[in-house]
Amino acid sequence: MLRMTNQRDIILRELQKSKRHLTADELYDLVKKVMPRISLATVYRNLEILSEAGMIGKLEISGRQKRFDYDVSEHDHIYCVICHKVDNLDIAHSGWKPEEFGDTGGYSITGYRLEVLGICPECLKKEKKKEK
Repeated sequence: MLRMTNQRDIILRELQKSKRHLTADELYDLVKKVMPRISLATVYRNLEILSEAGMIGKLEISGRQKRFDYDVSEHDHIYCVICHKVDNLDIAHSGWKPEEFGDTGGYSITGYRLEVLGICPECLKKEKKKEK
Protein backbone atom coordinates (compact mmCIF):
# COMPACT_ATOMS: atom_id res chain seq x y z
CA MET A 1 0.00 0.00 0.00
CA LEU A 2 1.33 3.40 -0.98
CA ARG A 3 1.97 5.78 1.89
CA MET A 4 0.21 9.06 1.09
CA THR A 5 2.64 11.79 2.06
CA ASN A 6 1.62 15.45 2.25
CA GLN A 7 3.56 16.11 -0.97
CA ARG A 8 1.80 13.29 -2.85
CA ASP A 9 -1.57 14.42 -1.54
CA ILE A 10 -1.02 18.00 -2.77
CA ILE A 11 0.31 16.83 -6.16
CA LEU A 12 -2.68 14.52 -6.62
CA ARG A 13 -5.15 17.19 -5.48
CA GLU A 14 -3.71 19.84 -7.83
CA LEU A 15 -3.77 17.43 -10.78
CA GLN A 16 -7.39 16.46 -10.07
CA LYS A 17 -8.37 20.10 -9.52
CA SER A 18 -6.90 21.16 -12.87
CA LYS A 19 -9.01 18.62 -14.83
CA ARG A 20 -6.31 18.76 -17.53
CA HIS A 21 -3.49 16.53 -18.74
CA LEU A 22 -0.51 18.39 -17.31
CA THR A 23 3.22 17.98 -17.78
CA ALA A 24 5.36 17.66 -14.64
CA ASP A 25 6.55 21.25 -15.20
CA GLU A 26 2.98 22.60 -15.43
CA LEU A 27 1.99 20.69 -12.31
CA TYR A 28 5.11 21.90 -10.50
CA ASP A 29 4.02 25.52 -11.13
CA LEU A 30 0.63 24.78 -9.52
CA VAL A 31 2.01 22.77 -6.58
CA LYS A 32 4.66 25.42 -5.84
CA LYS A 33 1.86 27.92 -5.06
CA VAL A 34 0.61 25.60 -2.31
CA MET A 35 3.98 24.21 -1.21
CA PRO A 36 6.66 26.82 -2.12
CA ARG A 37 9.65 24.75 -0.99
CA ILE A 38 8.91 21.68 -3.13
CA SER A 39 11.46 20.88 -5.85
CA LEU A 40 10.79 19.93 -9.46
CA ALA A 41 12.64 16.63 -8.86
CA THR A 42 10.23 15.82 -6.00
CA VAL A 43 7.23 16.48 -8.24
CA TYR A 44 8.70 14.25 -10.99
CA ARG A 45 9.52 11.45 -8.53
CA ASN A 46 6.08 11.53 -6.91
CA LEU A 47 4.27 11.61 -10.27
CA GLU A 48 6.12 8.43 -11.24
CA ILE A 49 5.25 6.82 -7.89
CA LEU A 50 1.55 7.81 -8.17
CA SER A 51 1.49 6.54 -11.75
CA GLU A 52 3.08 3.19 -10.83
CA ALA A 53 0.54 2.85 -8.00
CA GLY A 54 -2.30 3.32 -10.51
CA MET A 55 -3.58 6.49 -8.85
CA ILE A 56 -2.95 8.64 -11.94
CA GLY A 57 -2.40 7.91 -15.61
CA LYS A 58 0.77 8.66 -17.53
CA LEU A 59 0.49 9.67 -21.18
CA GLU A 60 3.53 9.22 -23.36
CA ILE A 61 2.52 10.80 -26.65
CA SER A 62 5.03 10.19 -29.44
CA GLY A 63 7.90 12.63 -29.28
CA ARG A 64 6.32 14.81 -26.60
CA GLN A 65 6.83 15.46 -22.90
CA LYS A 66 4.97 13.04 -20.61
CA ARG A 67 1.61 14.21 -19.36
CA PHE A 68 -0.27 13.01 -16.33
CA ASP A 69 -3.96 12.20 -16.21
CA TYR A 70 -6.24 12.60 -13.21
CA ASP A 71 -8.69 10.08 -14.73
CA VAL A 72 -7.49 6.48 -14.46
CA SER A 73 -10.52 4.96 -16.18
CA GLU A 74 -10.00 3.30 -19.58
CA HIS A 75 -10.16 6.02 -22.24
CA ASP A 76 -8.29 7.44 -25.22
CA HIS A 77 -6.91 10.90 -25.94
CA ILE A 78 -6.78 13.41 -28.75
CA TYR A 79 -3.75 15.65 -29.15
CA CYS A 80 -3.70 19.09 -30.81
CA VAL A 81 -0.78 19.25 -33.24
CA ILE A 82 -0.67 23.05 -32.96
CA CYS A 83 -0.92 23.97 -29.24
CA HIS A 84 -0.13 20.47 -27.85
CA LYS A 85 -3.26 20.37 -25.68
CA VAL A 86 -4.54 16.88 -24.78
CA ASP A 87 -8.20 16.03 -24.20
CA ASN A 88 -10.10 12.85 -23.41
CA LEU A 89 -11.70 11.11 -26.36
CA ASP A 90 -14.68 8.83 -25.89
CA ILE A 91 -14.42 6.07 -28.46
CA ALA A 92 -16.43 2.86 -28.15
CA HIS A 93 -13.99 -0.02 -27.84
CA SER A 94 -16.55 -2.76 -27.46
CA GLY A 95 -16.53 -5.13 -30.40
CA TRP A 96 -12.85 -4.58 -31.31
CA LYS A 97 -11.14 -7.96 -31.47
CA PRO A 98 -7.35 -8.57 -31.43
CA GLU A 99 -7.57 -10.62 -34.64
CA GLU A 100 -8.84 -7.50 -36.47
CA PHE A 101 -5.43 -5.84 -35.99
CA GLY A 102 -3.93 -7.93 -38.80
CA ASP A 103 -0.33 -9.17 -38.67
CA THR A 104 1.03 -8.57 -35.18
CA GLY A 105 4.47 -10.06 -35.90
CA GLY A 106 3.86 -12.93 -33.49
CA TYR A 107 2.80 -10.71 -30.59
CA SER A 108 -0.17 -11.64 -28.43
CA ILE A 109 -2.16 -8.43 -27.95
CA THR A 110 -2.93 -7.68 -24.31
CA GLY A 111 -4.24 -4.15 -24.79
CA TYR A 112 -3.82 -1.05 -26.88
CA ARG A 113 -3.79 2.73 -26.77
CA LEU A 114 -5.17 4.83 -29.56
CA GLU A 115 -3.27 8.03 -30.35
CA VAL A 116 -5.44 10.52 -32.23
CA LEU A 117 -4.02 13.75 -33.62
CA GLY A 118 -6.01 16.79 -34.67
CA ILE A 119 -6.53 20.52 -34.25
CA CYS A 120 -8.44 21.70 -31.17
CA PRO A 121 -11.42 24.10 -31.45
CA GLU A 122 -9.40 27.06 -30.14
CA CYS A 123 -6.66 26.59 -32.75
CA LEU A 124 -9.25 26.11 -35.49
CA LYS A 125 -10.78 29.48 -34.56
CA LYS A 126 -7.35 31.13 -34.71
CA GLU A 127 -6.65 29.54 -38.10
CA LYS A 128 -9.97 30.82 -39.49
CA LYS A 129 -9.21 34.35 -38.25
CA LYS A 130 -5.83 34.26 -40.05
CA GLU A 131 -7.54 33.27 -43.32
CA LYS A 132 -9.78 36.38 -43.26
